[in-house]
Amino acid sequence: MPIRVLLADDQALVRAGLRTILGSQDDIEVVGEAPDGEQAVAMASRLRPDVVLMDIRMPMLDGIEATRRITRGGLRGRILILTTYELDEYVFDALGAGASGFLLKHAPPEELIQGVRVVAAGDSLLAPSVTRRLIEEFARRPAPAARPPEALVTLTERELEVLRLIARGLTNAEIAARLHVSETTIKTHVGHVLDKLDLRDRVQAVILAYEAALVTPGA
Repeated sequence: MPIRVLLADDQALVRAGLRTILGSQDDIEVVGEAPDGEQAVAMASRLRPDVVLMDIRMPMLDGIEATRRITRGGLRGRILILTTYELDEYVFDALGAGASGFLLKHAPPEELIQGVRVVAAGDSLLAPSVTRRLIEEFARRPAPAARPPEALVTLTERELEVLRLIARGLTNAEIAARLHVSETTIKTHVGHVLDKLDLRDRVQAVILAYEAALVTPGA
């Protein structure tokens, strides 16, 4: 079955370009186009896409609130944010709203295609550099009161260690090298962490680690 993709962008030319790029792949099908956030939410509910390519700045309802409504509505579609600027101030809010990652609009076509496949497979599209920017954003905010979720007690010491390293922006390969184990082993640990904490992806893991004060910016 092809990956079903919904495009949400207020610029018709952008949507046309995305449709052309993605439509050239045998394993990807563009099932709809939404010109604003409200229609994105409605179409996500009706079409049940695997991936929603979501612009941030849109009329009627912005991409952040649309993302929040889709993810909290229990829809299965995973959100991949499209943004013009790498340091877009709204990217962090979008990730917190439930997006699984983001891509720059000027990214090469092959990166867009691979990004859709990665997100559809259940992974997050969050490069280490992006994770570090997310950390910097936490560093600028007032420190929240530490409220570790009860599920943290179900993690083993090694799983807690892996969670802290994820929050530091390390990739699976980097964590494996740090802990002197195989990358496959780390993937297993990451999967256990996400399952036990009922997290969708690494983005949520990073956010939880900082909000629970498992790690602190700059430490």
